[in-house]
Amino acid sequence: MLLIYVVKIGPRLDYVFKQICGRILGLEFELTTNLEHFIAHNGPKMSYGKAPLGNEFFVQSHDLLFSQGLEDWEIHVRPWDTTVGFFATGENSVLPFDIFATSFYLLSRYEEYLPHVKDNLGRFPYTESLAWKHGFLNQPVVDLWAFKFWGCLQKVFPELEQNKRTIQNTVVVEAKRPFEFLYRGFLRTMVGFFSDLYKLRLGRLVWRAQVLLGSRKDPYDTFKWILKLSKSSKTRVVLFFLLGEGYTFRETLKTNRQGYVNLIKFVADYLEVGLILSYHFLSDLPRLINEKQQLESYTRRVLKSSFNDRQKVKLPEVYRNLVEAEIAQDYSMYYFNQFGFRAGTCTSFLFYDLEYEVKTPLELMPVVGKTLALREQTVGNIEQTFTTVYRAVQSVEGHFIMVFSNRDFEPNKDNKIWRYLFLEKLIKSAG
Repeated sequence: MLLIYVVKIGPRLDYVFKQICGRILGLEFELTTNLEHFIAHNGPKMSYGKAPLGNEFFVQSHDLLFSQGLEDWEIHVRPWDTTVGFFATGENSVLPFDIFATSFYLLSRYEEYLPHVKDNLGRFPYTESLAWKHGFLNQPVVDLWAFKFWGCLQKVFPELEQNKRTIQNTVVVEAKRPFEFLYRGFLRTMVGFFSDLYKLRLGRLVWRAQVLLGSRKDPYDTFKWILKLSKSSKTRVVLFFLLGEGYTFRETLKTNRQGYVNLIKFVADYLEVGLILSYHFLSDLPRLINEKQQLESYTRRVLKSSFNDRQKVKLPEVYRNLVEAEIAQDYSMYYFNQFGFRAGTCTSFLFYDLEYEVKTPLELMPVVGKTLALREQTVGNIEQTFTTVYRAVQSVEGHFIMVFSNRDFEPNKDNKIWRYLFLEKLIKSAG
């Protein structure tokens, strides 16, 4: 057991030490403010503060974890072996940077509370992030820092033990448009027919008619293929459905139609089903709760997971609503148009509300990105980006989570790369 002495145990400090020492490193540890207890302890111990007490294992602290509210901290990102660091420490510190303060800065999404330029949907763009500006968006730096800390601890306290973890794979399938032609409603179906006719897309016109007449399968209905391949794999697969209004007219389905409900029930018999929260109602708590209850009535299970349509994360309001709705896990913490680690980690973490200064029970899942972010790249670059990020997660035995769409698995030449990554890299690799 590692005993850690600090002058004061505040909510920020407690939160980040539990994340690094507990969730990432799997260490048994205890925080104490009792100096006599610390001195008398004969096992592994360290102090975290402004100055060492003696010659003990010491990490110098930044003021961030002992502050309240928001401040525009001066940040200087510097190289640190194969990664980077900021909030530099003094020469008496074992570590050159205060990894606990830096980790809290990234995990709490501190920078997203500060003034920044939003995109056209009101989201925090990756170009505003510290990680993008300083070139470490593709590194799970919080986990890398934690393992650097562990390496230093091992040298001084070889008797320390940790609960080692192994890499986990999770595939998220966004079924926001589970069908191309079915359950569109009369008006949308007629608009589609006339649009195909006007643009002389006769093949598509015939296909639409065949699907509606029941003589041909809807092109976006790839669910049996997904279920068949994931059945014997250790990779976790979660399918997310939208029950509320779509962001656009084209995306909205008649979700109360029995065929749509039957699809959700069918998938829920084999895999976990999550909920895509409607973009237009993320701030409407009663509406979110209603959508949650509706999905639970279909699956006859308590809803565990959700993500926000268009990955809109308005902090802290949206996440407070998820807490109130008693949703356990959120999969929205990533950039819709860029691969990488938005919170600097590949380990799930709890949402910390910076305005209330409180840790919440909402678990944020470290998604690395979605296929949409790679679509403009060549096939070779797509695989290279995937491999680079996957190996980064693998190096710290973290959790690799990627978002696909059911449309990515439609059997055509443009989707070969997505079917390959899903099957060969994520499903088969996990056994």
